[in-house]
Amino acid sequence: MDINSDDVQDDTTPFFEESGSEDGPQEDVGSAARSSDFRPEYRKKAIRSYVLRAGRMTEGQRNAFSRGWSFYGLKLDDGPIDAEIIFGRKAPLIIEIGFGMGDSLLQMASAAPDQDFIGIEVHPPGVGRLIASAEEQKITNLRVYLADATDVLNECIPAQSLQRLQLYFPDPWHKKKHNKRRIVQPQFVQLIRDKLEVGGVLHMATDWQHYAEQMLEVLEVAPGFKNTVAEQQYSPRPDYRPLTKFEKRGERLGHGVWDLLYQKID
Repeated sequence: MDINSDDVQDDTTPFFEESGSEDGPQEDVGSAARSSDFRPEYRKKAIRSYVLRAGRMTEGQRNAFSRGWSFYGLKLDDGPIDAEIIFGRKAPLIIEIGFGMGDSLLQMASAAPDQDFIGIEVHPPGVGRLIASAEEQKITNLRVYLADATDVLNECIPAQSLQRLQLYFPDPWHKKKHNKRRIVQPQFVQLIRDKLEVGGVLHMATDWQHYAEQMLEVLEVAPGFKNTVAEQQYSPRPDYRPLTKFEKRGERLGHGVWDLLYQKID
């Protein structure tokens, strides 16, 4: 289903379609649910940076939703968050938009127990897999939204609350007529600026050179940001960002990956 279409409802679409309550899904959700029963929350928009992909959820992913959502899950409709209450402490807060199947985000949360992480994703199997893996590894400094990222930023994330926002390998929308769907646009960058603390960092990465060039073009003139390397320069991959299996395969094939790091200066 392409949620860019005009028949999307204005209200939030629940991720548990048939079962569940305010306290979380009922026990029988995991045994019978299809991936279509777990739907991301979103608000109606004229243009979106993604489409919802159909995909089967494994039994483990479904069970992870049923068992782990009450701990790991955050809801768009719950409104503004207080990270100190959610995580039970005051710690640097990092958000990743579009974490896919969650492997890299899980590695980062595991490697940095002194930081807190929130992932935002619209693909239910990826959210289910991340919850299942986090449960297995007993990761406690991680929470997830199954929701539209711009809606979460607008409605749930307080101003000047983030140490870093991560945007890795967003959909490049490589056809020229679709470039307007790319998430990195001046308005989106200013939304991120509002959520970052002074000194906080926007970290982007892409394996599409044309998109990397657009990111560079947008951020170099974005008010309130400074390139952490030098003007018009890409950054080496920081040690905290794990190499993905796709990057490793791309490196063997000679494909490039471009990292961009911009710090909020005001």
